[in-house]
Amino acid sequence: MGQASCKGLYQSLFDYKTEKYVIAKNKKVGLLYRLLQVSILTYLVVWVFLVKKSYQDTDTSLQSSIITKVKGVIFTNTSELGERLWDVADYVIPPQGENVFFVITNLVVTPNQRQETCAENESIPDAVCSEDSDCPPGEPVVTGNGVRTGRCLRAENMQRGTCEIFAWCPVETRSRPEKPLLGKAEDFTIYIKNFIRFPKFNFSKTNVLDTKDRAYLRSCRFGPKDPYCPIFRLGSVVSWTGSNFQEIALQGGVIGIQIEWDCDLDKAPSECNPRYYFSRLDRRFPGNSVSSGYNFRFAKYYRDEAGVEFRTLIKAYGIRFDVLVNGRAGKFNIIPTIINVGSGVALMGVGSFFCDLILIYFIKKSHFYRNKKFEEVRFPTTLCVLGVPLTTHTQVWPSGEWKGDCGAAAEPADSGGVARGG
Repeated sequence: MGQASCKGLYQSLFDYKTEKYVIAKNKKVGLLYRLLQVSILTYLVVWVFLVKKSYQDTDTSLQSSIITKVKGVIFTNTSELGERLWDVADYVIPPQGENVFFVITNLVVTPNQRQETCAENESIPDAVCSEDSDCPPGEPVVTGNGVRTGRCLRAENMQRGTCEIFAWCPVETRSRPEKPLLGKAEDFTIYIKNFIRFPKFNFSKTNVLDTKDRAYLRSCRFGPKDPYCPIFRLGSVVSWTGSNFQEIALQGGVIGIQIEWDCDLDKAPSECNPRYYFSRLDRRFPGNSVSSGYNFRFAKYYRDEAGVEFRTLIKAYGIRFDVLVNGRAGKFNIIPTIINVGSGVALMGVGSFFCDLILIYFIKKSHFYRNKKFEEVRFPTTLCVLGVPLTTHTQVWPSGEWKGDCGAAAEPADSGGVARGG
């Protein structure tokens, strides 16, 4: 029996098994099945392959470098600064032309400061005093400009005053101007040069068109009519974010310039061009909030003929630009193509599964379809003793032999052709 079992198992390795198909003559279910097939096929062709381009191998590890230049001049005439011409060396920080740069549009100037003793600003709460004991020497004024000397400076007939401090004097007291000093900076231009590389495909590109016409870069301006010009008007960039230039020039702000590269390397390299997006990154608070805007302080130092060090303190308001770059590149590859085609073929089976559920559970004659689709086969149990089957399931053979379920030849049948069984 052991040898027979092994032989049967060995022979079964070479058997071919196929599914049984039942054709249901139901027009509604058939129409639903075809609609599901068309929908899945449309999804695969349109979305997976045409829109998402899933037949491509992709590279998102973009390597990028940014060079920026700002150009423009403004002439101002104020009581604090007098007549002055402002060029790029005066209002752009830092001057190296990086991916983050700042353009000054408004400022508060405190000239001729030197290190000595003077009264602290009256608007600072920690500097208010009534007597000298309120100003312990050597301690800094919280959010102030210097360290206390131990004296309380009061005007005549005044009970309260401010602490004397050792600092850069005179301290800053002026408030922000009501109008931006460099309000005409909206006509400045920003030149953005972007170099990118996709290392997986060893593909490099720049946003500057390959042209020998130098006059083009001097005259072009980025816009709907010239989307590939890398020179941007400052006022236009602000307006594309939905902001007003005079408002943001007064108190400052942060603007993001997003450069998006989406390159299909199955096409010519000239088809790989950037797209630009502009957004206001800082939060605008309602009203004249002190939390709105963007500003910082810096100083310019010098010495007089006696060697005494002085400085001019500048509180600068302006627009900070953050140039951000990201992108992806794709190129045909057989491996993702096979994977997505295989996934699509497997997805086609969803239509058959869904229609089977309807036929088995939701139509009126679902029991009829269920009986046709699923067959229940029962195998009889045979008891064999010395190779002789002891069941009524004895097969009769015309040759005079009988064979039971034991699979071995038994005794010859009698003259009636009926084997002797239990």
